[in-house]
Amino acid sequence: MSEHGRRAQDAEDAGGTTGRPPAGGRTDPATEAFVAHRNLLFTVAYEMLGSAADAEDVLQETWLRWAGVDLGTVRNERAYLVRITTRQALTRLRTLGRRKESYVGTWLPEPLLTTPDVAEDVELADSVSMAMLLVLETLTPTERAVFVLREVFDVEYDEIAEAVGKSAAAVRQIAHRARAHVAARRPRGGASPAETRDALQAFQQAVETGDLQGFLDILAPDVVLLGDGGGVRQAVLRPVVGADKVGRLLAAGLGRVTAASLRPAQVNACPALVLRIDGAVDTVVAVRIDDGRVSGLYAVRNPEKLAHMGRETTLRR
Repeated sequence: MSEHGRRAQDAEDAGGTTGRPPAGGRTDPATEAFVAHRNLLFTVAYEMLGSAADAEDVLQETWLRWAGVDLGTVRNERAYLVRITTRQALTRLRTLGRRKESYVGTWLPEPLLTTPDVAEDVELADSVSMAMLLVLETLTPTERAVFVLREVFDVEYDEIAEAVGKSAAAVRQIAHRARAHVAARRPRGGASPAETRDALQAFQQAVETGDLQGFLDILAPDVVLLGDGGGVRQAVLRPVVGADKVGRLLAAGLGRVTAASLRPAQVNACPALVLRIDGAVDTVVAVRIDDGRVSGLYAVRNPEKLAHMGRETTLRR
């Protein structure tokens, strides 16, 4: 087997985005470096794309390019790998943009069942939340790459410039513009752990009972419900706004929900409810809570976006 082929096999043995060491002890410096940074690279790609499936494809493309690099010319392996990943994600992001133009209904990010430690990193948790990923969708591809690399991963401007093919001065201007854009649209408020726990429990009880008053008591007056069925499963096609409209819609449409089929979870480092029907994940509802009330609901039903709900995903900065 060629050196390139052996490295590719080592990468396959490394086990997806989990960062497990290659099986059988077969390893080399290139494989070790890639595996060591794999969770970071996946997180970079996911934050740029909002799609775990596309992020994994980007990692495969990153590996293929990394496997052919002369490591003797690499001063900083982390920076080099992030640069490759960013370039591949930018290419994929532009393709996704065209795909989203024909998407049926609202496009929502692919939900991830995240490990508990992600929520403990406040900045990382905020950056992968459904609400923030939707804000990032309003940036241009280059603005999104610059914002993610600088604000989330604290990459130096010179390194970002190499990744996006701009001068450092241009990157600083793009970062300033993107930062202002995000600040104007960033969700406000927040909730303490106790408020989050109590609000999620109250919302889950309302879902299980279908009690309209229970919804009205826990929903914020300006709550927004977004649904993503991808044209395959039934979902609201446009945002539903206001406690009365959202409450009535939920109360009328929850006939198949039972306490046994609904479970709380951490999705994208935020509270969520996962509905299973006949043992399979049917709907993931990420819940945004501000000041003790539910202010945002992001219901993903598109089966193609539920593949990562079977196991926890480790995200890293």
